[in-house]
Amino acid sequence: MRTPICRAIGIDYPVLQAGMGMVAQARLAAAVSEAGGLGVIGTGLSMMPDELREQIRAVRSATRKPFGVDILFATVRAEGSSVLTYTENVSRLIDVTLEERVAVLVSGLGSPEAAVPDAHDRGIYVMSVIGAERHARKAVAAGVDAVIASGRDGGGHVGSVGTAALVPAVVTAVDVPVVAAGGLADGRGLAAALMWGAQGVWLGTRFIATKEAAAHATYKARIALSDTSATTVTKAHSGKPCRLIRNSFTNFWSEREDQIQPYPRQALEVGNPASVRGRLEGDDEWGVLPAGQSVGLVGSVPPAGKVVHQTVREARAAIAAGSHC
Repeated sequence: MRTPICRAIGIDYPVLQAGMGMVAQARLAAAVSEAGGLGVIGTGLSMMPDELREQIRAVRSATRKPFGVDILFATVRAEGSSVLTYTENVSRLIDVTLEERVAVLVSGLGSPEAAVPDAHDRGIYVMSVIGAERHARKAVAAGVDAVIASGRDGGGHVGSVGTAALVPAVVTAVDVPVVAAGGLADGRGLAAALMWGAQGVWLGTRFIATKEAAAHATYKARIALSDTSATTVTKAHSGKPCRLIRNSFTNFWSEREDQIQPYPRQALEVGNPASVRGRLEGDDEWGVLPAGQSVGLVGSVPPAGKVVHQTVREARAAIAAGSHC
């Protein structure tokens, strides 16, 4: 079960935890890494550089194993003082990640091209989340070490291609390791990803519903109790397509799509406050609750380490069962 990307990063299992804003903090990242996967701190749209440095050092105080930082590198087209402050903050988050020599830098949105040379100079492994073959090729041309092919089935920001078609296509399109993401939540998903040619899975929704995630208990319960039809794709959160649990917030904005602003203004003025309400305060009707279609596969809120080990056990069993067909 230890694939080449595991050896490159220094982890035991090909189970990578997505860097989800607000909820993927030090406690979760440390638990996943200590269990043999790759834990990732998610900076999202609101984390400040000093806070990131504290989070990085908190992970290091809890585990000696590799972990990552996920930063949103997306191209900004909106204008205004809040947008300028945001872009300056992203630059400082990158600087902190490089200064702290975190094992893995992940571009959760957009191209990390400008940061790749400095990252490589520091021995940092760079990964980029992509949603189409053309994006994967661009990421490889920019020098990334691996791509995370994230299908429309996933939670948070999504592209237009489903996971089952996207992952094999990206594996064919590029010559770097590919990690599968989008609608995957258990060992069956890991087994399928390996059969598609991927070298691991990037799990978000499954790790939100764990003991160590910083998400509110109501958010975790909403994920654990939902079925696969509970989500919808909307630009209401950030100005870019994003899969959220369907609620009063998404219904309100479905009738006001002409009022949605470009990224990141929509996120800064609407999505961030709603994210605090939903992800951290437990307002599951008027808050932003990112989740993939894999909500229907979750069903419980266990420790994160148990998720890592159970995913690997299930994958081994699924592969063994398939070999008898």
